[in-house]
Amino acid sequence: MSAADSVNDDSVQFGTSKSAIFIQNACLQHRYIRSKDITNIVERPERLRAIGIGLSAAIARLEELFTSQKSPATTTSVSKGLKRGSDANELADVLNNLKLDSDHSHMIHSPVTIFESQETIDILNHPAVKFVHGDIERDVYLENLTNWAKQSYDKIAKGESEIIEGLSQGDLYLCPGSIDAMQGAIATVCEAVDKVIISSRSVQASTSIKRAFVAVRPPGHHCGEDTPSGFCFVNNVAVGAAHAHLRHGIKRIVILDIDLHHGNGTQSIAWQINEETYRQTLESEGGAPESKIGPQIYYGSIHDILSYPCEDGKANLVQAASVSIHKSHGQYIENVHLQTYTSEEHFWNVLYKEQYSRLLGKAQEFLDDTGGPGDDVMVFISCGMDACEHEYESMSRHNRKVPASFYYRFARDTSAFSDKYARGRVVSVLEGGYSDRALISGAMAHLSGLTDVPSAHKVNEEWWSVDNLTKLEAATKKRRGGRPSLPSQGALEPWLERTLAIFAPLDASASLAATSTPRAAVPLPPSSRTLRDRSKGNSASTTPGPSPSAKRTKPSVAKPVSKAPGEMKKVIADAAEQDSTATATGQLSSLNSTEDVTSGIKKLPRVILRLGKPPEASG
Repeated sequence: MSAADSVNDDSVQFGTSKSAIFIQNACLQHRYIRSKDITNIVERPERLRAIGIGLSAAIARLEELFTSQKSPATTTSVSKGLKRGSDANELADVLNNLKLDSDHSHMIHSPVTIFESQETIDILNHPAVKFVHGDIERDVYLENLTNWAKQSYDKIAKGESEIIEGLSQGDLYLCPGSIDAMQGAIATVCEAVDKVIISSRSVQASTSIKRAFVAVRPPGHHCGEDTPSGFCFVNNVAVGAAHAHLRHGIKRIVILDIDLHHGNGTQSIAWQINEETYRQTLESEGGAPESKIGPQIYYGSIHDILSYPCEDGKANLVQAASVSIHKSHGQYIENVHLQTYTSEEHFWNVLYKEQYSRLLGKAQEFLDDTGGPGDDVMVFISCGMDACEHEYESMSRHNRKVPASFYYRFARDTSAFSDKYARGRVVSVLEGGYSDRALISGAMAHLSGLTDVPSAHKVNEEWWSVDNLTKLEAATKKRRGGRPSLPSQGALEPWLERTLAIFAPLDASASLAATSTPRAAVPLPPSSRTLRDRSKGNSASTTPGPSPSAKRTKPSVAKPVSKAPGEMKKVIADAAEQDSTATATGQLSSLNSTEDVTSGIKKLPRVILRLGKPPEASG
């Protein structure tokens, strides 16, 4: 498969599959509460606001390509999941926020549906979560994680850390609302998987949702079976893949990780699952009693080998992030290292075409080797946006970056790949990405790439140019007090006005969720821990521990205990300009994150995420 060829064909006949975005406001509940000073915390709730801006801008731009088509009108819509037992006034409130205008003269064509999910699950009783993070005898890690979050406030109030010794104090934090955030994130990923697979198998598949972007946090790809690290406590994509297997019979899974950092947790989980499936296959071929054989997973990653979790040069982590193995021992793993590009031409004609496209090329070999295209194939993207050219310098210190358009073109190539092998199914899940501009441009480009446009039109990559990003940031900037700036009617370009109209109800809903969640912070008394010196030659060393557990038999699937989804109500959003309510969220800071040195015996090798010098050293 030629990546260069596939990106040249980014338009299709009007009326083909739509894309969708899934938003979960419960994810705002995961907050840093050790102190009121959050200037050094980069994985924060405000990331989702930047993502929302980028997605809204993408929809506004894409609609321009659809409104001229002679076809039945489709509108940008928000599907609001109502929890069972919700008051009827909730839907009325949503309608009021959208300010529907029955006198509008035309309907706006849109290829994107917005799902504002209200779903949740119980991580202690969900089969896909237990498949990835559970133990044979008892789900120790999941139970511990739940207790750590419940006890976090009390522990911090007593001057202790809510993160146990042996885990990184610098890139992990918890609060009482963290479990709700994680359960909402997992539930939303599973909801997107359900929607995409069911739609692809529907008789109305020609106009169904086959591609989805899921905007959730905290991220997940650094979390192994029972080893949280790098902001990650539960592996969202791995759980989504397990859900696709257990619920829908998906047997072959492709995971494409484009985060700046190697997804060591996802690769470890994929390795263990493949190992177990390989053992089952050999036993079956040897005449053992028939048993259900597990899924096969291809994991491919593009990342900076000099960054977390490999920046300290630990052999096992660097080696894992450099593995290329296909078919042997039932493993399908490909790792490609990001390189510094000198020009756009160098990036696209050399690095992308000759190196980065290997990710999809090896995925194609995996599927061809295991049966070719089929209804049992599902494609996931671990979509980290921290490799973007607009990311903080403190996050991308080694200059191993990608242009913002990478998120568009890679999505187009992945969509073409999934159309050929997986009935078009793609679920992309947010991982990293920390500066506003990286998230806005990445989300805008990525959703544009996941969406088919009419054959007479093409996506213009200037949509996310620096000039347009500057205009977008100015239009969506919040005033003091949390309210966004509201320009006078007609003062903005039409695409900006439309962006605000789409984004306003989403921002208002998120603001309501944020302000209704307790945000008390307790001061943490002085600690004996000291900040690591990031100066060259002063890196603190860590001692690697034992390797992850090898093969193990997964627990039998139990019926999930989860909150039943409420009846989905479709709400049509009008193009009218809309105000938003006051919000407690704000602009992201560009300051670096810091971490403490930890001690104690560690089950797995862990490297503290080093994002730059601490404030006192950088002044």
